[in-house]
Amino acid sequence: MSRRSTLLAAIALLVAALMAVVLAFSPRNALPQEGSPEVRFVREMSQHHAQAVDMATRIRDRDSHDRTLRSVALDILLSQQEQIGQMRGWLTLWHLPWGGPGMTTAHARSMGMATPAELKALDTLPTRDAERLFLQLMIRHHQGALAMVEPVLGKGIRPEVRTLARQIAATQAGEIRLMTQMLAARGARPLPAPAASDPASMDGMDMGGEHQH
Repeated sequence: MSRRSTLLAAIALLVAALMAVVLAFSPRNALPQEGSPEVRFVREMSQHHAQAVDMATRIRDRDSHDRTLRSVALDILLSQQEQIGQMRGWLTLWHLPWGGPGMTTAHARSMGMATPAELKALDTLPTRDAERLFLQLMIRHHQGALAMVEPVLGKGIRPEVRTLARQIAATQAGEIRLMTQMLAARGARPLPAPAASDPASMDGMDMGGEHQH
């Protein structure tokens, strides 16, 4: 190898090393810390998803003959369980525990989460009444999720977190529309939206054109 080639190779290696250092210490690649929007979102959404999985499992265990409802419940169960695994994987990569400051009861309610009594009713009500309640509870639950994604849809958020937030927003907005139609077919209406939700602002939410399914 000539001296010129050796010099060019050394320069290329130096440039590559400098670029690696810059990327390693750039804000975009810095690991999220406790209290950051990403960590709070991932932990709270994991908790929120876990309840959706629980509700979907409960209604799947009933003797329902409504194939569409059973399909919706299974889709929610599988997709949100997968996303829980994804978010816990991020926390592990960020060297943070899965658990942390959990949502208070008031905060959970403002994000559309069901009470223990409402969950129990999914097991004890007659099947058709439980199906109607499931749709009402899950619509409200999804409305809470749409409010939860808003803080991580903007700039300055890690791209993988922002992408997941957009996927959740697109998927759950579509499921809300479907479940609202299913409720109407049963002669019922959704429950009032959770306090943190603004249906008008959700209609105009930037979904980024990305879908989960």
